[in-house]
Amino acid sequence: MHVFNRNRCRRRVAAIASISSLVTGCGVLSSDSQDDAGPIVVGTTSSPSTLDPAASWDSSWELFRNIYQTLLSYPVGATAPQPDAAKSCAFTDSSNQVFRCELREGLTFSDGSTLDAGAVKYSIDRIRKINVNGGPAGLLGSLDRVQAPSEREVVFYLNKPDATFPFVLATPAMSIVDPDAYPAGALREDDGVVGSGPYTLRSYKEGAAAELARNDRYKGFAERRNSAVTIRYFQDSATMVRALRDDRIDLTYRGLAAGDIIDLQGKTSKEEELHLIDGTGTDINYLVFNPKDPWAGRKEVRKAIAQVVDRAAIAHKVYKDTVDPLYSMVPKGLTGHTTGFFDDYGEPSVAKARRILTEAGITERVPLTLWYTTDRYGSETALEFKELERQLEASKLFDITLKSRPWNTYVEGYQKGEYPVFGRGWFPDFPDADNFIAPFVGKQNALGTPYEATQITAELLPSSRRESDRGNVVRQFEEAQQIIVDDARLLPLWQGRQHVAASRDISGAERALDPSTIMMMWELSRKTSW
Repeated sequence: MHVFNRNRCRRRVAAIASISSLVTGCGVLSSDSQDDAGPIVVGTTSSPSTLDPAASWDSSWELFRNIYQTLLSYPVGATAPQPDAAKSCAFTDSSNQVFRCELREGLTFSDGSTLDAGAVKYSIDRIRKINVNGGPAGLLGSLDRVQAPSEREVVFYLNKPDATFPFVLATPAMSIVDPDAYPAGALREDDGVVGSGPYTLRSYKEGAAAELARNDRYKGFAERRNSAVTIRYFQDSATMVRALRDDRIDLTYRGLAAGDIIDLQGKTSKEEELHLIDGTGTDINYLVFNPKDPWAGRKEVRKAIAQVVDRAAIAHKVYKDTVDPLYSMVPKGLTGHTTGFFDDYGEPSVAKARRILTEAGITERVPLTLWYTTDRYGSETALEFKELERQLEASKLFDITLKSRPWNTYVEGYQKGEYPVFGRGWFPDFPDADNFIAPFVGKQNALGTPYEATQITAELLPSSRRESDRGNVVRQFEEAQQIIVDDARLLPLWQGRQHVAASRDISGAERALDPSTIMMMWELSRKTSW
């Protein structure tokens, strides 16, 4: 699929490949790592908010996947979880309520201490004990208790049937930590990591870089094609792409701006020895409304905003059609996707929005503050919110104020309920419609903003989780999405695509993304034959 240039001193035309086609078997040049070439350097605009798995339900997972280990994970090409720290895992009952795993023999942490069933139990119990607001404890709602009857046996007892539980165990949130290095009732505060993943964290500078080195004690499915990786964190796409073109990084992952994607696809890259991988994504972008805010808490205000917002204009004007308009919280490509917001609201209409507000007795302009983060979802976020401000102000129905913060302090703000309306992105924990509904509803959720949608949490999700065949849960998810449309507490805006730009001497980027689009750094290598 690629045409390789034997004269590596010359730059040549960018090649565009599809992640999905390459994963399913289109040949790529395999190679061993060249240790003397130094670490492979990966650039991203998505930096971790924490190094402690008990604190994170966000894209800190991208680092966790590479330095910690989970019982289950996703080898290349897998869409269902497979054993990693575990030797085998399975439900042992017919009702999907008892899940048993047997660990691999001889597992140790990077510091040499033993990784046994007790450490797994400790790690999971710790998440629930610390119970960070908006943290990963929200993924464990179906877990009753964990037991470790022997050194290599872990048994999870669920309080209700949950066919998605293996997917939960495969998320980096369930990373196994060393009980001696992580306090049971508090987060680890320093920049050290003791895990059992493919790499150790050799050094870390917040917002700047993470240096990964091969963990020689690792036992799992990952076949490492390099000995070291450095992840560099950038504030914006332009700086990251400049570093790629200047050979200061080897590839970019997450955060390419639309203009840079178009540029890399176009004539300006004809003399560059770079290639752009363009693949289907399941990440989504959406607005969250705070029910405790005097204005955003009113359903009519939320519905009026849903009636005014022009997703197609955002996708075209801001993202240059590198994303697709989204009309439900479940993205295209997953079983259960609908177009509920389009079906109910149709094309953007100021007249319809005015009618909604007038019938509710709201005749003055509605004052609202919209918040966004400056350094998490890519360089266009500020432009996206300026476009939202323009659309809402142009309707003469709203008086909009924009505010922003860096991610670390932004998280604290929405967890405290400080924002009337705020923007979020979602990179899936696992490839199932459940993961685009369950994390956002209930008293404790990934938003830090309670959303007590009782019919979803008490009826539809439990019903869907009794069904092992995930193709048989369309009805439940269609109904759940209609409830979200009716409440308008969440407003989906767009669905992304995955773009990775890489130097031509880097192999493996096409197969390095797992089903939740986390990069498995061990798949990257330098080409050694041409």
